[in-house]
Amino acid sequence: MIATTGLAVAAPLSMPDASASAFSAPAATASPATVPLATLGSTPTLQAVSASADTAAADAQSALSGAASVQADIATAGLPLSVGDTSVDTAALNDAVDRLSTSDLLPTVLLPALSQNAEVETQRVNDRVAVLRGSLNDAVAAKAAADAAAEAQRKAEAAAAAEAQRKADEAAALARVNTPDGAKEYAAQLAAQQYGWGDDQFSCLSSLWTKESGWNYQAYNPSGATGIPQSLPGDKMATFGDDWQTNAATQIKWGLDYISRGYGTPCAAWGHSQATNWY
Repeated sequence: MIATTGLAVAAPLSMPDASASAFSAPAATASPATVPLATLGSTPTLQAVSASADTAAADAQSALSGAASVQADIATAGLPLSVGDTSVDTAALNDAVDRLSTSDLLPTVLLPALSQNAEVETQRVNDRVAVLRGSLNDAVAAKAAADAAAEAQRKAEAAAAAEAQRKADEAAALARVNTPDGAKEYAAQLAAQQYGWGDDQFSCLSSLWTKESGWNYQAYNPSGATGIPQSLPGDKMATFGDDWQTNAATQIKWGLDYISRGYGTPCAAWGHSQATNWY
């Protein structure tokens, strides 16, 4: 007998009740959540972080080389640039390179930030180098254009001077050949070079044209005979030059050709002149 004073005792359950209602089925256990493959691949691996740091370091070194190269080229060119200041501030990039060079000693977690910093500084230096390189190229092109213009001017002036000298020489030669002595010198030279006539033939020629005109290129006969060889009419000599009226050399060229075709030699022409008083 159990005393129950002050206790409320639950009525006993029958076995059927206990089996049916007192025990409930256990709750279903939740299955582990499936992690997407993309999520697993989004976290950089140690190898990827190290590779990124190596790439950043290589790009930084390339940028530093580019900066040194453009500054050396600017110094060599010695030209003023439109940008004015030609310096490249590489201090921050050099510092970034130094930090990355010790990446093997640093915690991996620091490498992404160091790589990013190096990339930013690399871009800044590359941009500055591009500005300087463009300005240098413009200066070099402008200098080349100026040099080309100066050379063209020099050549033009040289050509003009040469042409002026040629005209002066021609004028001097014309002035010389238009004198009796100059005409004789020219005739003797041309007779020897073009016709093979020596001193004996020139002696006959000298006598012939002394008789005809006195070796005066302005000689004129009322009959119309003109110039040193007394061409009749005078404009026949135009076959050897439009300047036949003012240039003794043109008259002499025609006269020697006339003698060669008509008499063969000056002595033959002189003999005819002596016999007939004309040739």
